[in-house]
Amino acid sequence: MTMSPHEVQAYVLTYLEALDCQIMERSPAHVTVKLSPEADKALTNRPYYWGFVERTGAPAETMSFTFIFDPDSYQQAIEAAEAKATQASPPAVPNPDGTNGVTNGSPQGEPPKETILGRYFGITPSLPQLGPGRILREEVVYGSRRLQQIFGAAREGGAFVNLFEQAAKRQLRATAPAVYEPWLGVCFKVEFACDLKREELHFLGISLRSGEIIEKFGTKLNRRDLSPRLAENMHVQTAKVSLFDAGAALESHLTNRLLELDYSWAEKAQERLDLELDVLDTYYEAVLREDMPEVESPGNITSDTENVPSNRTPPVPLIKVVDITNAKPIGADVELAAEAAVPIDSETDAEEEKAKQAVIDREAMKLQYETRRTEMIWQYEPKVKVTAISSGMFHLR
Repeated sequence: MTMSPHEVQAYVLTYLEALDCQIMERSPAHVTVKLSPEADKALTNRPYYWGFVERTGAPAETMSFTFIFDPDSYQQAIEAAEAKATQASPPAVPNPDGTNGVTNGSPQGEPPKETILGRYFGITPSLPQLGPGRILREEVVYGSRRLQQIFGAAREGGAFVNLFEQAAKRQLRATAPAVYEPWLGVCFKVEFACDLKREELHFLGISLRSGEIIEKFGTKLNRRDLSPRLAENMHVQTAKVSLFDAGAALESHLTNRLLELDYSWAEKAQERLDLELDVLDTYYEAVLREDMPEVESPGNITSDTENVPSNRTPPVPLIKVVDITNAKPIGADVELAAEAAVPIDSETDAEEEKAKQAVIDREAMKLQYETRRTEMIWQYEPKVKVTAISSGMFHLR
């Protein structure tokens, strides 16, 4: 899923207008806006500043931003405006002193003001504008951090609303107050997921007076003027259905609707899952069946290596040679036998280490097999997930 620059701009403008931000400049590629206090708190991450304002009662100064939705088009517009301004400006008249009409930030005819930095470094560039008048510039494209922040702020701020239908002007002058009927509206997101994914939005509404359930509740709200303020000369009826029972009724209604759908896609997804698991099991079964020595304990390793037949002549027991009375000097054959004992011990250690490493490799392969199998089931197993993404109380006439 992605969003075009036009869709990103429409979403951001809707959010800014809903929070009563002041639009100062707007084009198809950008918008310059002065944030409202509510939007500033949500987007600028200045808790200490707003804590100071709330404690002292000082007038709040919100920040201004230029949000760029199409960087290429915006840069082309800037270059075109600069070229037009250059053509419209009169040519510079050279001065007799040879400065060619260029001064250090001062009007023609006036000598440049001497500064401490200018005395040592020459002409110094102007400092960036700081303070409340500064306008920050950011690119807001799909995937950018600022757009993700706006998504989160809209999700958090719009998770639950309480709106009232505005009455006509003649109702404000009527003698008897009009009556509001309370409705609970919930927007459900239904995800049909396997190795493919599809999402649906179901906006349901239920009357807290009669228990009537309306599908596509958003179309009923689009034709009405809603506001968070209770209009004058209006009366709110007491609800007969609790919010808990109303929510349970909406969930039951949505569940019955989902049971009527065609789930052949789930059967095909299960078939693909079984096929992938068969291929995975066959591969790892062949790998784990390879001739790899198994070792349960160090004692088994020693016993196995001792039972291995060898064509080498066993070493002469040197202790007996020492214990013999009137033993003759050790001959060349005995010395060679003693030297032959050392290679056998090193080979035994090498075989033992090789067997241990084989066991470690086999355990790692088993863990890899279990991980791959779990991932395969998570990816291909068909599932339906229902989430309530937003809700609200709507008082309608």
